[in-house]
Amino acid sequence: MTDIEKMVDQLDELIGQYEEFIRPPRTEGADGSNQARLLVSRLESAIDRLAPPNSSYTKQLDLHRSEKRIRHKIHDVYSIALGLRDDLKSGWVKSVVEMVHADTHSDYLEMAETLLRSGYKDAAAVIAGTALEVHIRALCVKHGVETELSDGAPKKATVMNADLKKADVYATLQEKQVTAWMDLRNQAAHGNYEKYDASEVRALASGVRDFMLKHSA
Repeated sequence: MTDIEKMVDQLDELIGQYEEFIRPPRTEGADGSNQARLLVSRLESAIDRLAPPNSSYTKQLDLHRSEKRIRHKIHDVYSIALGLRDDLKSGWVKSVVEMVHADTHSDYLEMAETLLRSGYKDAAAVIAGTALEVHIRALCVKHGVETELSDGAPKKATVMNADLKKADVYATLQEKQVTAWMDLRNQAAHGNYEKYDASEVRALASGVRDFMLKHSA
């Protein structure tokens, strides 16, 4: 099951609870109000957790957070959750998530390039390599490739890279290039600074940027 499918399932569960809550005969009085407040809280938390940052879903939710009339608020929050669920199922939010990933990873690469220009090739190599590893994991999530071993431990980036090649996300040549970039990053992380020079780190940052553009996550 992909992350998007898990998100849809979580919203489906809460939407189902709301629809059950409003189905006659409804629970009235204090018990009904407490149940409504609990459901509103869970719906709000789900939207905050699952919607992209600064999206229309969170902005709509902000407009209703201070609503005191719980019966009005629960319907409004339910409507936002319903829209988010439907957009997730149609794939629209997936493209937004990809853009957020791209912006975040680009920030890391800009940091690496700034460090490199300032003469800190080793720190630049670690940061650029870390951006690559995070992107590799995001690619696995996007394409339904497992990111954990059978015992629940996270897979190493090299294993995920090989798995992405097996899943035909990219070809053998790209897999080998990613492996080489990861090796450079590991050399920097383990203090083997003499194993590479600034020009190789520059090629790493540039290559990773092109890779992320070609294989968005």
